[in-house]
Amino acid sequence: MMSQQELMLVGRLGAPHGIRGWLKITSFTDDKEGIFEYRPWLINHGGQQQEVKVVDWRRQNNGLIVRLEGIEDRDAASLYTNNDVSIFAHQLAELPEDEFYWRDLIGCKVVNQQGYDMGTVSGILETGANDVLEIKANAKDAFGKRERMVPFVPEQFIIEVNTSEKHITVDWDPNF
Repeated sequence: MMSQQELMLVGRLGAPHGIRGWLKITSFTDDKEGIFEYRPWLINHGGQQQEVKVVDWRRQNNGLIVRLEGIEDRDAASLYTNNDVSIFAHQLAELPEDEFYWRDLIGCKVVNQQGYDMGTVSGILETGANDVLEIKANAKDAFGKRERMVPFVPEQFIIEVNTSEKHITVDWDPNF
């Protein structure tokens, strides 16, 4: 049995496309077609992780469609609608020292340079200019904050990231 910690969500299967077993797919990878670089795929089907093989894929209008091994018609494809597509976390490429996967930042404790515990990274927003850390403030935050947003701009606001210790140091006013 595979634990959820070993898996990374990379997409979601959508509605059937046509009558020959094709499915629409929503890719969560940075480069939308990058989802097809990963093998094998693990589909959460019927509450169980099932390994599936991509037989073919192509662009369709503004989206992507995929054909999976063993799915030959629209009825079979419809059974996979809204199923998550995951890969094993170890399949992800190694990143340069100053780059991070979002999953590595979520759960990190955020402290400013003066030592104030600002809370824990609960999510990350992608904006046009830079990513933004969503930080859930501590329950008894001295400034009455529930959440903080800190731009992920290295050297300007993000001073140090230590993913092994789940710790991020920022240059940020806790009252902001």
